[in-house]
Amino acid sequence: MATAQTTVQADPPGARRNEWILVIFTGTTNIADAVARIALPLLAAQISRSPVVVTAVAAIMSLPWLVAALHVGVFVDRMDRRALMMAAEIARMVSVGALLVAVLAASPTLALIYVAALVIGLADVVAGIAGASIVPSAVPKHRWETANARITALEYLFNGFAGQPIGGFLVAIGFGLALGVTGFAYVVGAVLLLLLVGNFKVAATTRKRSVNEDIREGIRFLWQHRLLRTMALLIAIMAGCWAAWLALIPVYAVNGPLGLDERQYGFLLTCLGAGGVIGTVIVGPVNRWIGRRWSMFTDIIGAFALVAAPALLPAAPSSAWAIGVAAFVAGAGGTMWTVNSRFITQSLVPADMLGRFSAASRLVAWGMTPVAAILAGILAQVFSYQVAFGFFAVLCVLLIYPFFKVVTAERIAEVDGPAGGAADPVPGGGPDGDRGTGTADDGGDLPEAATTGGTR
Repeated sequence: MATAQTTVQADPPGARRNEWILVIFTGTTNIADAVARIALPLLAAQISRSPVVVTAVAAIMSLPWLVAALHVGVFVDRMDRRALMMAAEIARMVSVGALLVAVLAASPTLALIYVAALVIGLADVVAGIAGASIVPSAVPKHRWETANARITALEYLFNGFAGQPIGGFLVAIGFGLALGVTGFAYVVGAVLLLLLVGNFKVAATTRKRSVNEDIREGIRFLWQHRLLRTMALLIAIMAGCWAAWLALIPVYAVNGPLGLDERQYGFLLTCLGAGGVIGTVIVGPVNRWIGRRWSMFTDIIGAFALVAAPALLPAAPSSAWAIGVAAFVAGAGGTMWTVNSRFITQSLVPADMLGRFSAASRLVAWGMTPVAAILAGILAQVFSYQVAFGFFAVLCVLLIYPFFKVVTAERIAEVDGPAGGAADPVPGGGPDGDRGTGTADDGGDLPEAATTGGTR
């Protein structure tokens, strides 16, 4: 029996290397993205002082998530996922290289900056969806939790926690250096992808379908799968709480009720990022200690604490420390949810559906953020900060019932069990699609194992 267990858990050739390649790729790409998000708006500000002109850069970079994510998900499920990720890296490298040449020639234009922002934003969508879909093909299932934790840690560490200071430092030295480092990081990312071992193509289907049919299938799968649908709706509300907090906290903390200066405000944001990094470190032990379900519930606790602290505490400088602690808890809970939700998704979603599912679920989850930010501003303007934060705190409380109703111990046990999701992929083996496609349930209480592909 012990020998059989060892055989099952043995890593296929190249699996550990694949895991570390994806982790390092995440680090290099996210730090490059972070520097680009700092450098491009500041470069635009060198050309124009118009707030509309400058803020348009950030808007253009985020626009592809709203208008192109669903279509990108279709291509991720039809093409070689590694090739798509490499294409995204090359596109970003070329766009940053063009900007670098323009900066060195002292002739950057707003049009070129906007085009580069659009290319980087679209490439981020491609790389993000393909990267989330490639893990089951590159890493064996018993390593998914660890790989997802490491990938999430570097996303938090380099995309926000450390990326913004590094980007600001490089830009302070010169735009040429900032863009050069960014381009070099994209080159490193493309080279790393070449070192992946395995077949990352999805098995072709015999029936030809239109892009819109594939999009509808992905959305339908999300909506009909009760556990995954509920998770997407839960994270949409929690993401809305984060968006409301991030939208209000600058004016609330600086020159507002908290009376913080810029340095103290930076420390407050650092608490959020530090909690996120710590969350990825402790998620494995916490899962083993209290279970995956309770580990995920910490995100609801953290999201509640994030908005409840400024709603319930006095609007005074003395509350800053408690708000910082709440931000730390929220950051930890957020990454613990992310790691576990990725594991559940990779277990329950058929391999040839991962791209479309990831696109649809992210659209649902992130679609709430701009609405929440605007709503928070309106509530604070018409009523007060406490009312605005309190409204979202109430929403978090309302999440408790559907979470425990749907995210049950039995469903999580099915995910963690031998039948929880598709069979373990073997790097260098057959195409992803060899694990079957499966069908979604009708939203009822059918066992989740019955809704996924793969051999039972």
